[in-house]
Amino acid sequence: MENETPGTPEQIIDAAGGFWQQLDQFVRNLTLPHRLNQVGAVLVIMVIAHVLARFLSPRLRAWLRTREGWPKWRLRLGLMIDRRLRLILFTLIAWAVVLVMEQITWPSLSQVIRQAATIASAVLAIAFMSRLIANSLMRRIVKWGAWIWAVLYLLGMTPEAGQLLDSIAISLGSVRLSALTVITAVAVMTALLAGARLITGLVSRKLGESADLSPTMRVLVAKILQIVLFTLAIVVGLRAIGVDLTGLAVFSGAVGVGLGFGLQKVVSNLVSGVIILLDKSVKPGDVISLGDTFGWIDALGARYVSVVTRDGKEFLIPNEDLVTSQVVNWSHTNDFVRLDVHFGTSYRDDPHKVSKVAINAAMTVKRVLAQRTPVCWITGFGDSSVDYVLRFWISDAQGGLTNVRGMVYLALWDAFRENDISIPFPQREVRVLNDAAGNDVPKFIAGD
Repeated sequence: MENETPGTPEQIIDAAGGFWQQLDQFVRNLTLPHRLNQVGAVLVIMVIAHVLARFLSPRLRAWLRTREGWPKWRLRLGLMIDRRLRLILFTLIAWAVVLVMEQITWPSLSQVIRQAATIASAVLAIAFMSRLIANSLMRRIVKWGAWIWAVLYLLGMTPEAGQLLDSIAISLGSVRLSALTVITAVAVMTALLAGARLITGLVSRKLGESADLSPTMRVLVAKILQIVLFTLAIVVGLRAIGVDLTGLAVFSGAVGVGLGFGLQKVVSNLVSGVIILLDKSVKPGDVISLGDTFGWIDALGARYVSVVTRDGKEFLIPNEDLVTSQVVNWSHTNDFVRLDVHFGTSYRDDPHKVSKVAINAAMTVKRVLAQRTPVCWITGFGDSSVDYVLRFWISDAQGGLTNVRGMVYLALWDAFRENDISIPFPQREVRVLNDAAGNDVPKFIAGD
């Protein structure tokens, strides 16, 4: 039972003394004659595991380098096995020795080896499970904390260790905060956050495979699930400490009002993100234009939208800009995009022939859709040329617009040269005439 007051120096000293006595008793038990042999056997197993790891590790790494088609998670698992190869081999050999000895002799003669194998198994399990924590610093703290707890538990020393940690305490109002309570709360919260992250990842992958949900609904469901699970993890962690959440709710309401004024833009972006997900105006994979930015949407975030351009730049556009500004979505309802190419030819060229040649030239470009036949129309009679517009359709705007226009222009150039169609340019003739006084006066006369 926990003490109702903060730990006094006498209580801390008493708890530390009890823990030290338990540790001293464990060491004394290991020095008994029939257990010294088992300690020696554990050391021999460690040496054998080390030698085998030195022999197998280079071969395992060389084999992993040949697995080019493997997904990243398999390669990471292989590297983790390589790093923990000594411990894995020690665990396997120790359990094999325990099973053999239990068959041929008394179980008590292999008790220390069994205990060492159990501890090694727990350490291995914690090392692999801790990979679920994304943050490296938090993962290291949790891993070492779990290792210490597992060793103390398997050695039967958790009551004394718990009493020592519980004696180190302070009081904050009506809340008694001990080291044991904090460690318990952190462990519970970390486990729940890691579980929430794992569940969110699994659900996101399952939603990504569903053809019944639109991309925006997949993102929305994943975000809502992530917020709910993370909030639940934090609430449970606070409850483990003993924090009264009723008072916290009143305090958070007051803080929320203050933050609402100072974080208007942040809140606006969050709300705009929810609106974008609900109205399905943009979704991952859409090709959009916003001002001078042209690219495709890579991801929808809570605060911003990631847009990747053709030159590899990634723009993080606030959600509010997408809601309040004029956005061109090239693939909102369908992927078809019409492009225009303007050009001019000489008055000597037959317009009917020019239109036919231009349409056939556009059809030679692979990205131009054949099912939507290009058209070519006269748009005016200019000073030096007959002006045309060539209109064609594409269905892969994410592949770029300028490059397909460039390919069509090149096709027009080649086709016009093959058919003797000329592209005129403005010309001016300058003639020098003599006036009555004999002065040279320049006169400009327009001509082809």
